Parts: sequence; C-alpha cells; structure tokens
Amino acid sequence: MIHPSYSELMQVVNSELEPDEAPLVNSRYSIVLATSKRARQIIGGEDPLVSSRGKKPLSIAVEELYKGKVKIVSDDELDKKESEE
Repeated sequence: MIHPSYSELMQVVNSELEPDEAPLVNSRYSIVLATSKRARQIIGGEDPLVSSRGKKPLSIAVEELYKGKVKIVSDDELDKKESEE
C-alpha cells in the first residue's frame, strides 16, 4: 500500500488554496508528474529536503510533497514568475 495515498497528497497540495480558487491538483496524473519530476531532480544531484536515509528518490519526492517542502505551481504562476525575472 502506498502511503500517503493519492487522495491524501491531493488534499495536502490543495490545502493552501483560497476557498474560491480552483484546485491546483485534481487528478492522480498531476501528482505522479510532480513527484516524478522531483525524483529526477534528486537523481540529478539536488539535495533532498527531508531526511533520506536508505530511501529511493521517488519515496523522498512523495514525502517532500506530503510534508509541504515542495510546492506545485501552475503554468500561469510559472510564466508570471519567469516574466518577472
């Protein structure tokens, strides 16, 4: 069994939104993409944001997302941030 579950991860990611905002993540696919992207970053040499003794990169990425150490941003937010720089 996967812990935390997909639904728990979606609740955590969407918990920081304002009540009138649309959910940032509304499918398992979005969670899988986010965690796999973060796992690739860890494999590429980025330091984990949680203790990672003996854990695989994907497990670390799931834990980081669950603990709120990594934030998923929408494409709009990413474009806005890039245009500001």
